[in-house]
Parts: sequence; C-alpha cells; structure tokens
Amino acid sequence: MAKFFGNLNAVLVAGLVLLIAVLTLANSWSNEIAMLTFLHVICGIMWIGLLYYFNFVQIPTMPKVPAELKPAVSKYIAPEALFWFRWGAAFTVLTGLIVAFRKHFLVDALTLAQGSRLIGIGMWLALIMAFNVWFIIWPNQKKALGIVEADADTKAKAATTAMIFSRTNTLLSIPMLYCMVGQNLGAAL
Repeated sequence: MAKFFGNLNAVLVAGLVLLIAVLTLANSWSNEIAMLTFLHVICGIMWIGLLYYFNFVQIPTMPKVPAELKPAVSKYIAPEALFWFRWGAAFTVLTGLIVAFRKHFLVDALTLAQGSRLIGIGMWLALIMAFNVWFIIWPNQKKALGIVEADADTKAKAATTAMIFSRTNTLLSIPMLYCMVGQNLGAAL
C-alpha cells in the first residue's frame, strides 16, 4: 500500500479511473458545463491552496528555519510550488472564462450587470489576483530565490514585494471565494 501511495502518478491515475467510474454510474458524461466547472474547481484548489500554503506556512515559518536548511526551501520547494501556483492561477482563470462563456454570462459578469454582479466581482478579483501572480509575484520571486541574477539588496526588496502581493492576493481571495460560492448558492448583489 505504501508503494502505491508513494507514487503520485499512480494515485492520480487511480483518481481519474475512479472519476470515470463515477461519471459512468451517474451518467454524467454529456454534461460539458459540469466537466468544465470541475476542471475550474480543481485548478482553483491548486491555486488558492498554494496561496494559503505560502501565506500560512512558508512565509511565517522561514524565519524559524536554520540558515543551513533555507536553501532546501528556496532552491527546491519554493520553485516547484511556484510552478504549480502560477499555472494553477492561469488555468483557473482560463477555465472560469470558458465556463462563463459557455453558460452565456461572460459579458454580463465582466460588465457587472444585474444578476451577474456577484460572480462578476469574483471574476474581476480573480483576474487581479492572476495578474499579481504572473506579473508581480513570480518576477519578484525569481529574484528573491536566485533563479535570476540579483544583488542582495534587490533580492531583499523583491522578497518583500512578492510577500506584499501574495498577502494582497490572500486578502482578495476571501471576497473572491465568497462571490464564487455565493453565486452558485443563489446569493444576490
């Protein structure tokens, strides 16, 4: 059992096989919107889960990590987590826009029209957050982690900027998540 669960690829394949079984049993293969929404949610969990990991675990813990162990985080863990973080953001936005388009509320949501205002606010918050990930957090993290060449002062400033915008995204994630859930539960704004 440990060998199976120690292999992430095997676990993911088994999860997909189980999903196929559920879709077959529920006769849900033909529901394109449900499949797209599922992909949107999975990508969103990856993105926001890593956002919360960075803000609730990695950032507060790093000052407590002994200096000789910090390179393990900055050279191995953080770059890998940031890879999944930024692609989770990109695919969350992409699948969300596709769902909104296929459900015929994309324009109403983005223009904050009555009836789509709540989901529209959530979409705009997510777009701002994704922009922060790709154009502020990631470029600054590359400097802070030494992925690109930078002097010590530039690295320190970049780390602070990345942290501030990561915390900004944490702040924005709270109303964004409410908008997403609220819209699906019929809340109005």
